[in-house]
Amino acid sequence: MTTATKYLGLFLFFLGVFAYGQMNTYNYKMELGGISEPWHKIILPNAVFGQVANDLYDIRIYGISAANDTIEAPYLLRMTDEKNNDKAVNFNLLNTSKNTNAYYFTYEIPTGEPIDPIHLDLGNENFDWRIKLEGSQDQNQWFTLLENYRILSIKNGTTTYRFTDLNLPLAKYRYYRISIPSTQKPELNGAKIMLRETIAADYKNYPVDKIAVNDSVKGKTIIDLDLKKRVPLSYLKIEVGDKIDYYRPISIRYVTDSVETEKGRKYRYAGLSSGILNSIEGNEFKFRSTIVQKLQISIENHDNRPLKIEGVVAKGYKYELLARFTEPGTYYLTYGNPRAHRPQYDISQATANIPGSLTNLTLGKAQLIQKKEIPAIEPLFKNKIWLWAVMGVIILVLGWFTVGMMRKG
Repeated sequence: MTTATKYLGLFLFFLGVFAYGQMNTYNYKMELGGISEPWHKIILPNAVFGQVANDLYDIRIYGISAANDTIEAPYLLRMTDEKNNDKAVNFNLLNTSKNTNAYYFTYEIPTGEPIDPIHLDLGNENFDWRIKLEGSQDQNQWFTLLENYRILSIKNGTTTYRFTDLNLPLAKYRYYRISIPSTQKPELNGAKIMLRETIAADYKNYPVDKIAVNDSVKGKTIIDLDLKKRVPLSYLKIEVGDKIDYYRPISIRYVTDSVETEKGRKYRYAGLSSGILNSIEGNEFKFRSTIVQKLQISIENHDNRPLKIEGVVAKGYKYELLARFTEPGTYYLTYGNPRAHRPQYDISQATANIPGSLTNLTLGKAQLIQKKEIPAIEPLFKNKIWLWAVMGVIILVLGWFTVGMMRKG
């Protein structure tokens, strides 16, 4: 076989790989079953996240037609995260008053729309108040909506925390009255009354495989978590057994890399979330969905005794592909290519045409994609004696030209 023939064969090989949609450049595939309509839904299983890039750009849907041609099916990646639609509701502050027990603020809502959260804009920096919220249609008969409801603000050298949202069931009254029992005058600069339409997130629960709580670090509690597998995480809940009041700064990090040293394995971390672990709210932390396996939670205790950590709940949004199939064939979900770029499909610009209800496809077992070996190009000189002979001839020719030039000079 001549060298020219070998190069031509190599060229045709690469041309074939390109023509077949580069499926061979991915590491894994799962066969898709149940394709019966142009549009279907594929819920990504946990096994996929252990092998994909963090940005999920290396996911493709390839099909093999009856003519052995490769087809690429476009898809739209979607998370089942929480959707909030907040709409401001018009209101008027009717009056403010006080007596020996409390300060009162009365609002009128001219529309008949129900409301959910009320955010109080208070200028006071440090307070701990138990308030009461009432509703009425005529300002004569009042109905209690919230009672002994705690709002709090702490600002000092170690802690900055504020909670002034009144979360209540949907209420539909014309008048609302807020009473704040305090000897200190509340500086209520305003209140935002909102109508919140919420579509709850659809979470997957991820069991924590290992949890280690370390209280030996002075002024801190360090919690190390291992989820056993890489999964897309977006929610953590810290379960605290103490019934006392507490407000502790907290930071959540995840492992991005590790190196082996003489003193053992060292981990590199990146920030995931931070806030205040406290006894008022539910200690739920929501953050941008990130593929993680190992995490570390740090709680600043300062001069307080450590809290009793009873457990950690980990959840993540479901990921699904909305895929369009236009040609018959055997289709595969392929993934695992760190050099893949983000796919760009026309369907991302025409989402209104995607049906609202889609049938889920079934997924076969993950299979390792066998790589086609690139034919090796044989060297021009297999025997090193020939190589040294050629080099010797070149040296002699160069020497002859050099001597000739010196004689002429």
